[in-house]
Amino acid sequence: MRASRLLSILTTLQARGQVTAPELAEACEVSVRTIYRDIDALAAAGVPVYADRGAEGGYRLLDGYRVRLNGFSQCEAEALFMAGLPGPAAALGLEPAMAAAQTKLMAALPANLRPNANRVRQLFHLDAPGWFGESEEPKHLRAIAGAVLRENLIEIRYQSWKAEKRRRVAPLGLVLKGGSWYLAGLVDGSVRSYRVARVLECVALDEAFARPADFDLAAYWRASTERLEAELHPNHATVRLSPLGLKLFEVLAHPYVRARMRLAETTDADGWRIATMPVGKTVWHAATELLRLGTEAEVLEPRELREKMAEMTAAMAERYAEAPPRQVARRA
Repeated sequence: MRASRLLSILTTLQARGQVTAPELAEACEVSVRTIYRDIDALAAAGVPVYADRGAEGGYRLLDGYRVRLNGFSQCEAEALFMAGLPGPAAALGLEPAMAAAQTKLMAALPANLRPNANRVRQLFHLDAPGWFGESEEPKHLRAIAGAVLRENLIEIRYQSWKAEKRRRVAPLGLVLKGGSWYLAGLVDGSVRSYRVARVLECVALDEAFARPADFDLAAYWRASTERLEAELHPNHATVRLSPLGLKLFEVLAHPYVRARMRLAETTDADGWRIATMPVGKTVWHAATELLRLGTEAEVLEPRELREKMAEMTAAMAERYAEAPPRQVARRA
C-alpha cells in the first residue's frame, strides 16, 4: 500500500511540478503527517525531492529528474488503454499519435500486465451516436482541434438557425455529444457553443489568445446543457398514463423530462397513473411531444394543451377518414 502511495507522490510531483503537503494528502487520502513521513522516506532512498518554504511553497523534484512509469497496477493499465478508444482520436487526426503512445505505454508495463492491457482494445468499443443516429464528420474539425491545442484564434463562417454569421473565436475546447462535435469558444468576452458541423469556413490565425485561467470545459458544458434543456422545457403538464404509456414514456421521452417527471404512487380504476412533467415552451411543441405516446396518454392540465391535443387528433382523424389520394402509376 505504501509503495503504491510513494509512486503516486512521485508521479504527481513529476506531472505538476510543485505540490503542497495538504494537496498530496488529499490526493492519497492520508493525513498530512503521513505525507511528511513519505517525503522523508523518498529522500532517504535517494530521490531528489526538496521543499520550497513560504506561502507559495511546496514539494518539488530536482529539475531534470524523471520517474519511469513502470508502477501501474492492472486496473490502472487497463484504464489507460480504455482512454485510447480509436473513434474520437481518429476524428481529431490523433489516431497515429494515440497508437504510438499506446505502444510506448505497452513497452513500459511489466510483462505480467501486458496481455490484459492489450485485450482491452478487443473487449470495448465506443459508439458515440445515439440509437438510429450517425456520427458527424465535420469538415473543419481537425483545423479547429489544432487551434484548440495551439491556443490560436480562428475566424469562422457559421450557419446558425437563423442566418450565416462570421465570428472571431478563441477556441477553448471541443466536446463530443451524441455523435456531434461542439466547440466552446470565447467571443466578445463570453463563452458560446458552436456545432462544428455547421462551420462552413474556418481560418486558423497566427494570433494566440490567453486562455481564461478559471475556465473548466466539463463544468461549462454541464451547465450550458442543463440551461438549454430547462429553456426548452419551461412549462409543466399533468398527464394520465396507461401501463403501456409509462413504458413508452421511458423509451421516448427526453432524458431531461424523464428525470424530472413526478409519478403518482396510486393507480385509478383502469390501472392508469397521473404524472406531472416538464413540457415544451409552446403549446404546439408540448403537444407534438406527447402525441408520440398515442392513445396511451391523456393530458389533464393545462387546459390549453388539452385543447391543442384534441384539435390535432381531430385533424388527424379527419384526414385519415378521407380516401387516400390516387397515385399515378409509374411506367416500367
